[in-house]
Amino acid sequence: MRKKSRKYFSGLLAALLGLTCAAMLPLQAQASDGSSYVYDGYTYDFYGNAKESPAMFQLERTISVENLGGVALSSVDDVCTSEDGRIFMIDTTESRMNVFDGDGVLLFTTKLIRTVEGTIALDENGAQIMLNAPEGLFIHEKEQEIYIADTGNHRIVVLDLATYGLLRIINAPAELVGVTQFVPSKIAVDLADRIYVVVQSSYEGILELTRDGEFAGYYGVNTPMVSLTDYFWKSIASDEQKAQMAKVYAPAFNNITLDGEGFVMAVTYDSSASDMVFRLNSKGENVLREEGNTPVIGDTWSLSSTDTGSQFVDIAVTDFGTYALLDRTKGRIFLYNFDGELLNAFGSRGNLKGEFKSPTSIAWLGDKLVVSDDILNYIYILAPTAFGKAVLEGNESYYFGDWDAALVSFRQALDLNANYEAAYSGIGKNYLMKEDYETAMYYFKTGNNRTFYSKAYNGFRGEWLEGHFAIIMILFIVLVGAVIGSEVRYHKQSKIKAKAAMKLLNSRKGRTEE
Repeated sequence: MRKKSRKYFSGLLAALLGLTCAAMLPLQAQASDGSSYVYDGYTYDFYGNAKESPAMFQLERTISVENLGGVALSSVDDVCTSEDGRIFMIDTTESRMNVFDGDGVLLFTTKLIRTVEGTIALDENGAQIMLNAPEGLFIHEKEQEIYIADTGNHRIVVLDLATYGLLRIINAPAELVGVTQFVPSKIAVDLADRIYVVVQSSYEGILELTRDGEFAGYYGVNTPMVSLTDYFWKSIASDEQKAQMAKVYAPAFNNITLDGEGFVMAVTYDSSASDMVFRLNSKGENVLREEGNTPVIGDTWSLSSTDTGSQFVDIAVTDFGTYALLDRTKGRIFLYNFDGELLNAFGSRGNLKGEFKSPTSIAWLGDKLVVSDDILNYIYILAPTAFGKAVLEGNESYYFGDWDAALVSFRQALDLNANYEAAYSGIGKNYLMKEDYETAMYYFKTGNNRTFYSKAYNGFRGEWLEGHFAIIMILFIVLVGAVIGSEVRYHKQSKIKAKAAMKLLNSRKGRTEE
């Protein structure tokens, strides 16, 4: 009995030890400094099924009130980065802009605006210029300027990027038309110094201003979805009936940025919008490429009928066209390449280290991502994993035409995830650009990329026809000759038969006369 009880006790102890070790594994994956935390990643295949994948990013470190050295922090509403590695953060509640270096060290903080010389800046009425509930900012590298959407004061404040001193104030333009009030929320400035302003709840589009703040027009109206039922009734309704029907307004944009080619990119989470992500050309038309297996809408599945799907609050774009979309509903980040192929999705909402409560903004810091959360009041610095580095480098090399380097990077990604369809597609694109169409077709087929497979097939067909042109022409000439010969023989035989028939007819006629 004692031996049995000892065996039972030993087995129970071993089971408990095993459970304890298993429970400790997730804790090891979430080290206190966040350096070993790895998110669960996934992608979608051609059939819309979610497929597990290594996450492209992991939590490196956080920036919070501990980094501010006693400065109050009540919300983190917008983040932006400069090319020299500084991180700019807007605290709407405290009406403050905070600036950090890449390591999270506070460099500068301000609510009261000063001049370039360091004195307190005054407005035209002699009052001190102070930020009031700002909601967004943008770094204009070309002119070395900081544009702040000073929402509460209905103006834009422009600061010097080096000294943080006031350069100018842009108030509501006198010639502004329409019903949109000048309440800047998000802002972007292109290489031609045109200023694009997002006003929340505006259905007239993005405000476009000149560098001097003059009104240039509305830009990129968002097309609403209209049901077939509403379209039918409005098509047969009288003018009086149409006037009584509810009007359909264009959905508002929520955030805006610029890509490496100067195109305006924007997002909306209005459920009535026909598109969620935009790449607007000079005419304000959406020219976003969507040549992946799924449209650029984030999650393509819903857990229930009440699930609203992904709602994007911000977008960040690299200079090689890869962009990150921040989903506020599920706390996820979706990464797409220039062609609109989903590279990776990761992140979640929760209370664990690295998870989000209310993500508000996202920006690139080199090859890292900076994400803000206005409930936790954290800025997350996410560094690429080995898998993420390979994918990013592959897309960057492909975008800039370095085909050989792109092949190496995509093959590294396949070594880490053999089922990664985007890597097969990336390799196929490189062979397509090298005009090796047959190899490209193989990789596109493996990656289930039917759009690019058709392009490779068209190239392969054209190349095959060109290579076999002489044979095809000889066969064509032989065929034409055979047809012509057949026609000649047919007509000869017809004439012979006609003569024979005529002879026979004449002989019968002669007999009848006798």
